[in-house]
Amino acid sequence: MNNLQLYNRVFIESFQVISDQLENLTYRSIPAWDSVGHMAMIAALEETFSIMFDPNDILDFTSYETGKQILTKYNILF
Repeated sequence: MNNLQLYNRVFIESFQVISDQLENLTYRSIPAWDSVGHMAMIAALEETFSIMFDPNDILDFTSYETGKQILTKYNILF
């Protein structure tokens, strides 16, 4: 699996969405992406990519698209 597929899988499993919903997904745009869901998704991404997010990056991770930009700071390329 490539990085984009891994990233998508985390979102799909964390928030029980389909791939067609990913591009427009933002924090609190669906009930599952609340504060608890956010932290579960962050933990899943950290485990998937063997990284540890900086606290500011966790706060700034407010959308599917923004998350891809943040992950590039950790040398995760899409």
